[in-house]
Amino acid sequence: MARYDMTGIGINIREVSDDTGDVKLKIQGLILDGPAHTAGVRQGDEVLAVNGEDVRGKSAFEVSSLLQGPNETFVNIKVRHGNCGPIESLEVQRQLVARSPVFYRLEQVSNNPTSVGYMRLKEFNALARKDLVIAMKRLQDMGASYFILDLRDNLGGLVQAGIEIAKLFLNEGETIIYTVGRDPQYQKTIVADHSPLVTAPLIVASALHDNCRAVLVGERTFGKGLIQSVFELRDGSGVVVTVGKYVTPDHLDINGNGIEPDYRNFPGWNDVAKHLSHCSPLRQG
Repeated sequence: MARYDMTGIGINIREVSDDTGDVKLKIQGLILDGPAHTAGVRQGDEVLAVNGEDVRGKSAFEVSSLLQGPNETFVNIKVRHGNCGPIESLEVQRQLVARSPVFYRLEQVSNNPTSVGYMRLKEFNALARKDLVIAMKRLQDMGASYFILDLRDNLGGLVQAGIEIAKLFLNEGETIIYTVGRDPQYQKTIVADHSPLVTAPLIVASALHDNCRAVLVGERTFGKGLIQSVFELRDGSGVVVTVGKYVTPDHLDINGNGIEPDYRNFPGWNDVAKHLSHCSPLRQG
């Protein structure tokens, strides 16, 4: 959150030049149901003033600093909705720790009518699946044709949350992950159990990659895939024992190895479509 919301009210501000060369401060993205979104701020709004102070000529960093303040205090932000919409002054309560792990925005592809729904997931907590579903539906309503699910620097979290999120994009019966271990209880195949929420191309990680639903972009992942249990000892201490590990649908052991991306830099959407069209689905079982 700290890297993408410097304001404390759940928005990301960007400096945008208009046709005349003037620089405007635009809302680039919002934290799902964060303070600003709840107050009525929307993506694409132009920030005009903060607490009555005109922000024309100021940088995005300076305006973000003006918006900051003690938790649960209020800040007044004047915005112009859209490019030529009405001007509105909104009172927003600062909330330095946003509960939602999802940050989203709609991006327009250069020289192309295609719109891309960008979603950043900072951790797999109990709200992750619900908030990701809400974000995807809102982006679809805004016109998204493709999706990017950004998991860089994700804090990790609940394994089940990650499984449920993978299910959102896979067809019923497709393998999400295998677990392997000496004990039969850790030898499982976990599969999707319903139709996907969206069928549009997207970018995420191995469960979708091995099912030909996504391409991977960026750097090789860290590679943590152990299943560990904590056993309490009589003196109140405990010992952590590795009882199994996760492998990808293509039976790759990622622990200590990580996952190699398909592309180091963001590819063109035509390249993504071509890559997926030549992808061979994994062998089940």
